[in-house]
Amino acid sequence: MRPGERIDDLQRCGCRIIQNEELFCFGMDAVLLAAFAQPKISAGAKVLDLCSGNGVIPILLDARMQGSGVHFTGVEINNTCVDMARRSALMNGQQDRIRFIEHDIRQECGQIAPASFDIVTVNPPYMTGGAGLTGENYAKTIARHEVLCGIEDVAAAASSALRFGGRVFMVHRPHRLGDIFRAFSARDLEIKRMRMVHPYADREANMVLIEASKGGKPYIHVESPLIIYEGKGIYTQEVRELYG
Repeated sequence: MRPGERIDDLQRCGCRIIQNEELFCFGMDAVLLAAFAQPKISAGAKVLDLCSGNGVIPILLDARMQGSGVHFTGVEINNTCVDMARRSALMNGQQDRIRFIEHDIRQECGQIAPASFDIVTVNPPYMTGGAGLTGENYAKTIARHEVLCGIEDVAAAASSALRFGGRVFMVHRPHRLGDIFRAFSARDLEIKRMRMVHPYADREANMVLIEASKGGKPYIHVESPLIIYEGKGIYTQEVRELYG
C-alpha cells in the first residue's frame, strides 16, 4: 500500500479495489455502467475500457463474468491510477484476464490494434474544460473535466478500436446528449439503446446510460427510467439487485 491509499470491498466475488481520495474514487456511475454493459458481453469477448481510472469497471465486470473467457484492457493516462489498477487486479488474482495500459487515448497505441475489440466501455470526464468547479487537484480535474479528453476523443478512440458491429457502452450526463450524438455519428457509432437515471422518481435525470453500435443502422430503444432512491438513503429494489 502507498501513502493515502485504502482498500475497498466491491462486494462481488470477494474482489477488492485500491483507492486514494487524493485521486478520483469511483462512484455509482461506474457500477451502473458495468451492470448495463454486462448482458451484452459474450463469452470470449475482448473488452477495452477507456478512461479507466483505478480500473473499477474491468475489475467489476470480470468479477461478474468469471469463467467466461472475456479479456479486459484498461487504458488510463494517469500513471498513478494505472499502478493502483494493476495492483488491484493482482490482489484479486485477475492479472491474467485484465491488463492496464498507461496511454493518452488521443494518440495511437501499438498495444491497441484497430478493429480488434468487441466491446468498449467508458466513463469519461463529464464537464467541458471550463465548466463546474475546478479548484481541485490536477488528478481530480482531469478525471472530471474535458481537459485531456473530450467526447470527440472518446468517440474516435472507441470507433478505431471496435470491429464492425462492435458495441460501446458509456455513462454520461443528459445535458451532453447533443454533443454525444454529434460525436458518435461522426465516427460511425450509432446509438441503439439509452436509459435515463433519476435520483428519485420525481426528479430529473442526472445520468444517462448509452449503448452504440459500430456501423449500426439508425434505431434507438429508450428503456424505462432507472430510479436510484425510493426514499432518503434507501435504494430501490432494482439498484439493490445491481449492487448484488
